Amino acid sequence: MNILNLNSVSIAFGGEPLLDNIKLQISNGERVCLVGRNGEGKSTLLKLIAGEIKPDSGEIITQKHLKLARLQQDISETYSGSVQEVIELTLPKNGSKHIADRAISNLQLDSKSEFSQLSGGLKRRTLLAATLASMPDILLLDEPTNHLDIESILYIEDMLLRWNGTLIFVSHDREFVRKLSTRILELDRGTIYSHPGNYDKFLNSREKRLTDESKQNALFDSKLSDEEKWIRKGIKARRTRNEGRVRKLQKMRQDQKKRREVTGSSKLQIQDAERSGDLVLEANNLHFEYSHDNVILKDFSLVISRGDRIGLVGANGSGKSTLLRVLLGDLQSQHGKLRHGTNLQVAHFDQLRQQLDLSKTVIENILPQGEYIEIGDQKRHIYGYLNDFLFTPERARTPVSALSGGERSRLLLACLFTRPANLLVLDEPTNDLDSETLDLLEEQLIEYNGTLIVVSHDRSFLDNVITSLLVLDSGGKVIEYVGGYTDWLEKEKSKPIEKSVNRKNSNNVRTHTSHSRKLSYNEKRELNSLPDQIEQAEAEQFQLQQEMSNPDFFKKGGDAISKAKDRLFQLENILSNAYNRWEELSLIDEN
Repeated sequence: MNILNLNSVSIAFGGEPLLDNIKLQISNGERVCLVGRNGEGKSTLLKLIAGEIKPDSGEIITQKHLKLARLQQDISETYSGSVQEVIELTLPKNGSKHIADRAISNLQLDSKSEFSQLSGGLKRRTLLAATLASMPDILLLDEPTNHLDIESILYIEDMLLRWNGTLIFVSHDREFVRKLSTRILELDRGTIYSHPGNYDKFLNSREKRLTDESKQNALFDSKLSDEEKWIRKGIKARRTRNEGRVRKLQKMRQDQKKRREVTGSSKLQIQDAERSGDLVLEANNLHFEYSHDNVILKDFSLVISRGDRIGLVGANGSGKSTLLRVLLGDLQSQHGKLRHGTNLQVAHFDQLRQQLDLSKTVIENILPQGEYIEIGDQKRHIYGYLNDFLFTPERARTPVSALSGGERSRLLLACLFTRPANLLVLDEPTNDLDSETLDLLEEQLIEYNGTLIVVSHDRSFLDNVITSLLVLDSGGKVIEYVGGYTDWLEKEKSKPIEKSVNRKNSNNVRTHTSHSRKLSYNEKRELNSLPDQIEQAEAEQFQLQQEMSNPDFFKKGGDAISKAKDRLFQLENILSNAYNRWEELSLIDEN
């Protein structure tokens, strides 16, 4: 059953159509991933579906009374107030606090934290919680895993797999796409291609499509060349032939002119600098804190040697970016010693892209004056250099503020690679990058001869480029593991599993109940009865989810569907409250 239809939708922003006569149907319960190169119109398509912008032509039809919610790609800096207040802003006034509380609990957020003071990952989780809290029928997510820690990504993957609505999302996180998508929609030069099945099937299908297209274009061009030779034989020869052939040739010329060629591949190349010393940096008993309750590093020691390839992972807000800044000397630790090796040439990729001047053009960010840029021992024209990063001359003259998130990431890489470096420090470099550019970046990093320190939530990326892992734990503890992300994960699986709770909320509960008292008779009865209540609610929830996952379910009347959704919402609230109460009473019982 189709709940969303796009009929001949087109939109352009002054140049070639970004979306050209798009026809698309989305069925209820689908999990559809939009892929394509940066700037192909993925975010624009989500905005069109959400009704935030209007198409130049065509129409978008949805079922009546459907609710849509969109998580935008970039983190808006316009929000102010606490996490609770930011989430409640997106909700209707009636019952908004209750719904917000549930969303905060599900995403393990601290309701009282000031939104502006949160890390990028915690801001992302807050906005995601706000989007989910509106309980939409169609959920539109634009790069939902950006800035999130791996634990949060795994949690969201599981949550979205259990969610019964329709999901349309943009993501370049390959593992995330593999886990969630039931169909992949590829945007390419204004056209949309549907690829049923998983991500790996899509890769094979896309390669075949592009190969077939290349062969067809070659045959077309060969035939056009033959016709051009014929037309040049002169008027006498043409009169002896079908005059329709002349008209056919004219049409072929027009068709070739209209043809939108595949954009060339990125040509990223990291410049090798002179070798650094054997010792890159040495940290001894470093201590760094923002406050007594926010310790990032405690007695942290580390030796990085030339050629090491180190990954950093940890929960949002654990201090990964802060650790990078301390190691680079941008932040001074309160205790301990930091020593840098000799002949270090550092290139630092900032996840917030603050090195870019949004008011200036692409060219001005790399080369404020002149036309030529020195790349190693070569002198290159700026347009040629930017073409390696898929910026056409027209796009190179565009203000950075008008670029997509992926284009900004490519531009920052272009800026960094203008100078040699023997120490690359990359803070979430994979955010917003299209799959082709990501693959090329991986290849360059694998072949890179210098030292690499990288923060990333992309599990495949970490496995492919690093050889050791630093895991930031609570209380300023940093644990080092040999191997990639998967190696660390296998080690973690072998440990006893503990229930994950929000540290701040957990502390609050313990503080509240730490005074000496015992459970009353009624509280003991309540504690003993809670497991059975939870089991019954979970059983009903599972049965209802199974019923709603059947496509035939949505053939029922609107009242039946509405009652089922309301009951599912009630059960989720019952379970959330029951678990919270169970934890509260258990803590008192332990004292």
